[in-house]
Amino acid sequence: MPKKELIGEVVSTKMQKTLVVKVARVKVHPKYKKRIVVHKKYKAHYEEGNFKEGDKVLIRESRPISKDKKWVVVKKL
Repeated sequence: MPKKELIGEVVSTKMQKTLVVKVARVKVHPKYKKRIVVHKKYKAHYEEGNFKEGDKVLIRESRPISKDKKWVVVKKL
C-alpha cells in the first residue's frame, strides 16, 4: 500500500528533529458550494537538514515515531 504524501509549509522548528508542517487543502461547503481553505498541522520527523519557517516541504506517512509524530520529511521544495 503506498504511503500518503503531502506538501506543506514549515510553521515551527523549535523542537529537536521535529518540524511542525501546516498543510492546506480546499474543501467545498456541502450546502452553499463555497470553497474554503482548511489547514491542518502535522508533526514531522527529520534527521538532518537546514529548515526554517516558511519553507515548503514534502512529508510522507510512516510508522509512529512518537505519540504525535507519524510523518517524515522527504525533501525541501
